[in-house]
Amino acid sequence: MAIATEQIKKLRELTGAGVLDAKRTLEEFNGDFEKALALLKEKAAQVAEKKAERVAKQGLIESYVHPGGRVGVIVEVNCETDFVAATNDFTDLAHNLALQIAAFKPQYVSTSDVPAEVVEEMKKKIADAALADGKPANIIERIVTGKVEAFYKEACLLNQVYIRDDKLTVNDLVKTTIGKVGENIVVRRFVRFELGE
Repeated sequence: MAIATEQIKKLRELTGAGVLDAKRTLEEFNGDFEKALALLKEKAAQVAEKKAERVAKQGLIESYVHPGGRVGVIVEVNCETDFVAATNDFTDLAHNLALQIAAFKPQYVSTSDVPAEVVEEMKKKIADAALADGKPANIIERIVTGKVEAFYKEACLLNQVYIRDDKLTVNDLVKTTIGKVGENIVVRRFVRFELGE
């Protein structure tokens, strides 16, 4: 089956895969773009996992001030080499993370940054409220789990839905960029300022 050049190009743009990888994957799925995209994203995630152990001490600090000067963000994003820190893929990632933080007001980078006592207190409040409503114990556990997950999706940057593509999380965006640049990337920290807060 002949694979359209446009499909290969689009697949490369979305995943950072090489021309031959994109073409072979499309051929493997007989031109099914969605299946090829899913497989290449999975491969990028595997690459990201392998690279997660590497030390990321280079990078950049990106700042963003929203027009009107009422909201500002500073985010530190690290990679392994200064060469990657200067690439468009990396600088675009840092800028998009700053926009995400400005728009969605996360409190933490990841779930591991949320203090255990905050999570435990939240679980207790949710369970107590469900118990007061007369919910059965097995349902209470699911309610607690669901509400904690919802909290993570709102409060943790990497768990948030990506502002420019609601099919991706911010973590998916970072993993895709890791696949493109071939190095570990770590969102180290951020601070968000809003006038009057």
